[in-house]
Amino acid sequence: MTILLIRHGETALNVARVLQPADTPLSERGIAQADALAARLATMHVRAILSSDLPRALRTAQAIAAATGAPIEITPLLQERNFGDWRGRPYDGLAPDLLTMAQAPPNGESAAVFAQRASQAFALALQRRDSFGDDDTGTLAVVTHGLLIRAILTSQVRLADNVPAPAHLGNTGLNIVDAQPPHLVSLLNCTQHLDRSAADDAQALSGG
Repeated sequence: MTILLIRHGETALNVARVLQPADTPLSERGIAQADALAARLATMHVRAILSSDLPRALRTAQAIAAATGAPIEITPLLQERNFGDWRGRPYDGLAPDLLTMAQAPPNGESAAVFAQRASQAFALALQRRDSFGDDDTGTLAVVTHGLLIRAILTSQVRLADNVPAPAHLGNTGLNIVDAQPPHLVSLLNCTQHLDRSAADDAQALSGG
């Protein structure tokens, strides 16, 4: 019983290290990454897709749906943390601890509110996977954002002993999580489906 946690494909603002407005689309490279991920998932028994409703995640989910035939359900619970009035601004010109700061940016989410939403998002994913009933081979793909994946990895699932959550979460990085408690992660931040022309940029911003 498996859940796939997937970060969306690359955007131009990821590479530019800018906090992204909600309507940021995938770049051409991001679309190529999404297509490569979809080809990888075509044989992984994806039965349903749960996706953030933000365009960069939804476009990634649509590539998976095209390859697998699985239906997409969208939910705002899977959106990236809302940085409010700071969206559209260069990350490196703001506070160095911005992505982990506790307080809410102007018109944005505090870390506590975001953590609660991440918990609700993971609970929804578990409910959707449970709805498969006795289909032990059916897989749920969850397409979301870097900070939300990090929140799930650090508080909702179990990583292998002495393995920390990655400092950088790759675009279209794949994480495989057991849907049964303690929700062991068997694959972490894997981008092996990307060839050199679409490789993840390790210097790109992996949240926000």
